[in-house]
Amino acid sequence: MRSGTETETAKDQTMTRRSTHLRNTWHLGIKEFHSLARDMALLFLIVFMFSVSIYADARAKPESLNRASIAVVDEDRSQLSTRIVAALQPPQFITPEHVGLADMDRGMDAGRHTFVLDIPPGFQRDVLAGRSPAVQLNVDATRQSQAQTGAGYIQNIIGDEISAFVQRVRAPAPQPVELVPRAMFNPNLNASWFAAINALINNVTMLGILLTGAALIREREHGTIEHLLVMPVTPLEIMLSKIWSMGVVVLVASSFSLQVVIKGFLGISVAGSAALFALGTLLYLFAAASIGIFMGTVARNMPQFGLMSILVLLPLQILSGGVTPRESMPETIQYLMSLAPTTHYVSLAQAILFRGAGLNVVWPSFIMVAAIGAVFLTLAHHRLRHAIGTMQN
Repeated sequence: MRSGTETETAKDQTMTRRSTHLRNTWHLGIKEFHSLARDMALLFLIVFMFSVSIYADARAKPESLNRASIAVVDEDRSQLSTRIVAALQPPQFITPEHVGLADMDRGMDAGRHTFVLDIPPGFQRDVLAGRSPAVQLNVDATRQSQAQTGAGYIQNIIGDEISAFVQRVRAPAPQPVELVPRAMFNPNLNASWFAAINALINNVTMLGILLTGAALIREREHGTIEHLLVMPVTPLEIMLSKIWSMGVVVLVASSFSLQVVIKGFLGISVAGSAALFALGTLLYLFAAASIGIFMGTVARNMPQFGLMSILVLLPLQILSGGVTPRESMPETIQYLMSLAPTTHYVSLAQAILFRGAGLNVVWPSFIMVAAIGAVFLTLAHHRLRHAIGTMQN
């Protein structure tokens, strides 16, 4: 049996080893900050991705039709047709241009009009008589985004104006069922809200993987990995130093982007707790950085790492549920993507930021992110030990 002195000595040695590991991890992480500070390209990428990129992505996807060009061929010249034309006004449309029937095709061929509405003669008379007349809408489908949204807008405008006009003449027929929609969490159906938040999530994924993987590749290309091998540091300390340092960089940048760019410049309302989102982001960065370290041990140089990143990042961003709901994907894809931490991070981020969910709702996603991150950390540690052992031999 061990004496009390031997036990205390063993505890002291264990505490000393732990203190040494933490100190090595801390100083190696500080070294990563210095290396990043000298890499102007990566610094520019970080600033750009969490400021200009998010702002542009939100503004490039307007929530509604904006200043679409439209012409009207009014062959009826009635009170109803005048009401319809008057309703096609800014900001959705440029003030409608009245053209003749012969000029309709020339305007679209020249690209001056995205929409041309042809109201036939006798339109008001036929509406009041209940004959359901047809109105022709020509759409320039080469302007795809405006064509898809604008056709629905024009149809709704015409329907509303006809209903309002007919109700003044005769009582509307009672409807057996009335549908009353209520939009939750985004009452105005503002698409820029989702575009900005989704861009933030994608950029966290991208930089969380790229920065840690690039840091490891940079050590190998600059020859500093050999210096680390002769130092009393372990592969786990090298990994953890890169994970915590690059994780702090992305966490600070994403928090700044959420508060200043998304809430400030874009004026987007975030329902949930920013602190809880930051905690989920920190946990996810642990998993993403572990993936980056694993990829850095597989790739031999930066070009290979860049090509590999394309194959990894695209499925993570497109199939994780941020772009399209996972329920609409094939079941095989749903199962495979459930093994990726990005899927669970998107779920918890949307629940917190969009719906104001608390920890009692998103804790399963937290656990899944941590578990998957631990698996990738183990794989990355094994690969890094193997790679360092190969270099030493």
